[in-house]
This record gives sequence, structure tokens and C-alpha cells, in this order.
Amino acid sequence: MKQIAAKSLQDILSPSVLFFVAKIALLSLASTLILSWLFWDLLFGLTTLYASWIPWEWLTAAVTSLASLLIGYTLFILMVSLFTALMSEKLLIALTKKHYPATPITGSADIMTSLLVTVKSSALFLLLFILLFPLLFIPFIGQIVMLYLWSILLKDPTVYDVGSLFITDKNMLKTKSRRSTLIAMIGSLFNYIPILNLFAPVFAQILFLHHLLKSKK
Repeated sequence: MKQIAAKSLQDILSPSVLFFVAKIALLSLASTLILSWLFWDLLFGLTTLYASWIPWEWLTAAVTSLASLLIGYTLFILMVSLFTALMSEKLLIALTKKHYPATPITGSADIMTSLLVTVKSSALFLLLFILLFPLLFIPFIGQIVMLYLWSILLKDPTVYDVGSLFITDKNMLKTKSRRSTLIAMIGSLFNYIPILNLFAPVFAQILFLHHLLKSKK
């Protein structure tokens, strides 16, 4: 895993990946601003509801402001994950040809299936995010919960988008993806740092790409 991580870190610093991430950043930022403007009252109402159990008014206001920022940040991460899942195939193929030229591309991720997998993961993420929201303000426990939630957002889309290029047998893909949760959690660590969070989904994809193909080189 150390060698895979090192190779993946080198890849994300390549011009092709940096250019890809820049496109994702612009699309995600625009989408986040539009969605926040359209649904701000709903989002603010949700944070106010969760903060209403706090007996001190000054602390309620502070928690509401912090929660609003957290929800906005989470929405941005959702957009980054969505656009990465839908747009990364050409980049993954280019990296495959660079590192594993003898490995044939045997398939392609269906755009609608990729969208469905990403939406399902996002829906599960949002459901658990709402249910576990109070835990996010508990030191240490909140960070672990958030990392787990972010890994849910990345795991299945990463397995489908990368695996569809090389493996058509679902059982074989399931076998090869046993470490996908760990890979998704490693990729999700980038989400703790602004700017680097743009790299989280594509880093997880590149990690899984090397994990999947390392034995075929």
C-alpha cells in the first residue's frame, strides 16, 4: 500500500491531473454557490433546528454559524465527488497507458450507471450526515465520524468508475475491491484540508487504479 500511495501522490502532481482538478474546482464552486442560493433557507432551517436544543443563546448562535459553514463545505465536497465520478474516465485511461501499457481497456463506465451509483452514495451520505450531525461537534469522535461518512461518498463510485474499465465480472470486481473502504478513507483524508479536498475523489480513484492493476504490470 505504501508503494501504491507514493505512486498515486506522484500522479496527482502531474499536469494532466492538476488541469482536471482545476476544471472540477470551477464546476463544483459554481454548483455549490447556485445550490446554496436556491436552498439556503432550508439549510439554515436545518442547522437552527439542530442547534435549538442548546440552552444558551450565545452558544446556539455560534453552533448555527459553524454548522452552516460545515453544511456548505459538505455540499462543495459532494459536488467535487459527483463531477469527478462523471468526468474522470479519460484521465484514468491516460494514467493506465502511462503506467500499465500492456493492460487492455476492456470496458467503459456507463454514464447513467455512474450517476446512479454516485447519487445513491450521496443519498446514503446525506442521510447519515443528518442523523449523526450532533456527533460532529464532539472532539475526536466527530472527526472519525466525518472521515467514515466521506469514505461512503467515495467508495462505491470509485469501485465502479475504475473497475468498469478493466473488469466485466461483478464477482471478480467484488473480490478485487475488498480494500476499497481503506482506499476511500485514505482519499478522504484530503477533505480535512481546503484546496487539497479537491483531490480527494481523484486520489481515491488513482489509488484504486494502482491497487487493481499492480499485479498485471
